[in-house]
Amino acid sequence: MRRIAQPGPAPEERIESAVGRLQVLDFTLEPGLTLNAAITGPLVAAGMGAAQVEVSGGGFGPFTYVMPAASPDAAHAAWYSTPFTPAGETRLDRGNVTFGRKEGTPFIHCHAFWIEPDGSRHGGHIMPHETVVAAPIRARAYAAAEVETTADFDGETNFPLFTPHARIASAEGGPRIAFARIRPNVEIGAAVEELCRRHGFAAGRLRGGVGSLIGARFVDAAPVDDYATEVFVTSGTVTPEASGALAAQIDLALVSLTGAMAEGRLVRGANPVLITFELAVEEIPTA
Repeated sequence: MRRIAQPGPAPEERIESAVGRLQVLDFTLEPGLTLNAAITGPLVAAGMGAAQVEVSGGGFGPFTYVMPAASPDAAHAAWYSTPFTPAGETRLDRGNVTFGRKEGTPFIHCHAFWIEPDGSRHGGHIMPHETVVAAPIRARAYAAAEVETTADFDGETNFPLFTPHARIASAEGGPRIAFARIRPNVEIGAAVEELCRRHGFAAGRLRGGVGSLIGARFVDAAPVDDYATEVFVTSGTVTPEASGALAAQIDLALVSLTGAMAEGRLVRGANPVLITFELAVEEIPTA
């Protein structure tokens, strides 16, 4: 399987996770607010500490984004492009957001696809403070109050990375949701299966995810060989097989460092993480 060396030592624990009680919040990102304020405001007001948020429709202006790029030095395995700032209103297609806190302040990590004013379709990492909502955007958050996600410095990658932590004890009853950070060179499907086993989920449904893979291998699309990508989950399930083992099925969208865009269903067992992968899995009880 593909592998990229990181600049720092690799901790033994490769999946960091915490579980809370699922709360689903539907809200609208209001025009005039930065993307960061529009998303974090309702979640902070609701007392949430962690969330994966699906966003779609509406638009941005001003709008700033970056794409994956090669690192300029040995301090990181990959880096970001120079910022792009298309003039006019950019229309959002869809994307995913991780909500948490950075240096104690509410913060988001957003990957998405969009249509720029000239009609071209692009994707990448949206800069949350430099981007302003221009037309109302639909948002659905899968959140928990019992988990807090914080941007912790990671010595393996030399990046501050969103990491979930148990904040308070979970109340009894109701659906559970597990938030996780997957470390580099871990196969993403296997990590999701292990996450469910760890927390006793008989089955699960992915509720968003933001991260990077070392290229990608799809069941229903051409392979992506560029080693650096920015990805977001579009859907996914974890179900028991006849043997009793869990099997993850993950659909996602990505843009690579050459600007190539792709989406489809991942080949099971063939897609390792590049820098990090933030995701959430809702527990699905089985009869």
